[in-house]
Amino acid sequence: MIGRLPVIVRRMIQVIWDALSWLLAVMLLVGVRYDFSLTPDQWSWALAYSLCAIVLQVTFGLLSQVYLGRNRTGSFTEATWVGAMLILVATPLAIVFPLVSSDFPRGIGVVAPMLTLCFMALGRWAFRMIIAAGRKSTVGGAPALVYGAGDAGHEVARLIATAEEPPYRIVGFLDDAPGKGFLRVGGHRVRGTGEDLLAVAAETEAEVVILAISNASAKLIQSVSDRCRKAGLKLVVLPPVREMIGGRVTLASLREFNVADLLGRRPIKTDLSRIADSVQGRVVLITGAGGSIGAELARQVYKLGPSKLVLLDRDESALHGVQLSLYGSGLLDTDDMVLCDIRDQDALRAVFQEHRPELVFHAAALKHLPMLERFPVEGWKTNVLGTLNVLKCAHEAGGRQFVNISTDKAADATSVLGQTKRLAERLTAWFAQTHGTTYLSVRFGNVLGSRGSVLYAFRAQIERGDAVTVTHPDVTRYFMTIPEACELVLQASVIGRPGDVLVLDMGEPVKIVDVAQRLIEESGKDVKIRYTGLRHGEKLHEVLFSTLEKGRPSDHPLISQVAVPVFEPVDLPFRNEDAALRLLADQSRTDAAEAAAPAPQSSVSEAVV
Repeated sequence: MIGRLPVIVRRMIQVIWDALSWLLAVMLLVGVRYDFSLTPDQWSWALAYSLCAIVLQVTFGLLSQVYLGRNRTGSFTEATWVGAMLILVATPLAIVFPLVSSDFPRGIGVVAPMLTLCFMALGRWAFRMIIAAGRKSTVGGAPALVYGAGDAGHEVARLIATAEEPPYRIVGFLDDAPGKGFLRVGGHRVRGTGEDLLAVAAETEAEVVILAISNASAKLIQSVSDRCRKAGLKLVVLPPVREMIGGRVTLASLREFNVADLLGRRPIKTDLSRIADSVQGRVVLITGAGGSIGAELARQVYKLGPSKLVLLDRDESALHGVQLSLYGSGLLDTDDMVLCDIRDQDALRAVFQEHRPELVFHAAALKHLPMLERFPVEGWKTNVLGTLNVLKCAHEAGGRQFVNISTDKAADATSVLGQTKRLAERLTAWFAQTHGTTYLSVRFGNVLGSRGSVLYAFRAQIERGDAVTVTHPDVTRYFMTIPEACELVLQASVIGRPGDVLVLDMGEPVKIVDVAQRLIEESGKDVKIRYTGLRHGEKLHEVLFSTLEKGRPSDHPLISQVAVPVFEPVDLPFRNEDAALRLLADQSRTDAAEAAAPAPQSSVSEAVV
């Protein structure tokens, strides 16, 4: 097999074939054009022309590395290089030889290079066909239908065709575009649309369906998933483009369908140039950098080129993990990795004075609702007093931009988590109003894949064979993937007005019991669902806006803006925990009273902008 020959042997075969191409082209032209009836001098000049062309061809090929593996054999790029090289060889020969001798057949200098190029192309085509036939003859790989004959589908076909041991063997394509009915991709025919999936799968004996649409909607994925499940077909999907390295499709990026593909598959467009302008060359500090949101923010901010990225967390193991993911090193010996508790104002102040961040993302918080219901004082200390510490230190260090990561539970808060985060929003608004700085909050719901996520809890219960516990058959929640949420947080940071709360559009709420049922179906286990009842402070349905709030559009279609009443820090009961808890419990009444009066921060925020 040619494909199994040593590389150096294949390169030598290529050089020999290109040399023979010149001889074959000249002999073919002499036979067709001159009927081999050349004089001895003309034969001598024709032979000399061929030898000079071969020498120049090999010399230029080695110098340009065409014969040293610069490009893949038979690729479009290699064809371009070979064509350019042939022009460099043929042009001077076509000029010089007629000038040197009148016996030189001028037709050779004009036509022979074109015939030579045809022979070279024919050799490379034969090489590619032999290699492709060798791969197709190998046994192995699950028979697969590829749904999507666009760019991603073409790339999947190419990757499978060129892989040494492909996990799949394509038996056909499906595509919903009416104009692709007779299209062939990598030699495989488009056999129908998505409606024909079951029939085509039965006809081709497919075992796998590859959904090769990187921006597939949740609705389409749901439809394909349901059909595959009924037919016993394994569904493999491409992740969203933002999750692929460089946005490129690889065989490694193909993954089995999971429930997260249904809950976080909306295309999100962000103004990267505007975001980059706000980050590039600036000192950025992220609190809670070891958490799910903080770590993903760190990864996205790092790509935008800040002059310095300071990562702060009280968990050294979490910092170690995020440093490894960013820099490939986990020594924790650089000054941009800061071990600090936001409750410790003096330590926090020292950090801010040393680094003087211009942009702060505040993601540090206690977030587990049942735990904070049991230990409300801890929520007060971290989510309220800790946030106040970060706000103060950022202002004292000259920070002009501050983004507080909030939660949908702050709207019509009924839990300690929601009440503490609501107060943090109001404190942020007070700093913006008082100091004229772009301090704002971003509010969103549950994120998939975070520590403590419902998906992890359900999967752990299923793995153990335990019943999956759901609080209520009708309970719903908003979901968004961590990368989606962080992209919108960055976008919100550049479009928000001082003191505002920017609310991310979380799509449609999802019934938790539906998520549990789908995970059980994926596992193939016989696991029951057990309802435990809503916990104290927990809502049946979360909301993104309180009854007193009215969101207004922003510059981004998935982000709304809302003003919140300010809360002056001097009114906080710093040393009286009982008073602090009463303040949290009175949040809704406080909001109602202040909402009845004109909201002073609205005019201020407009003036600042």
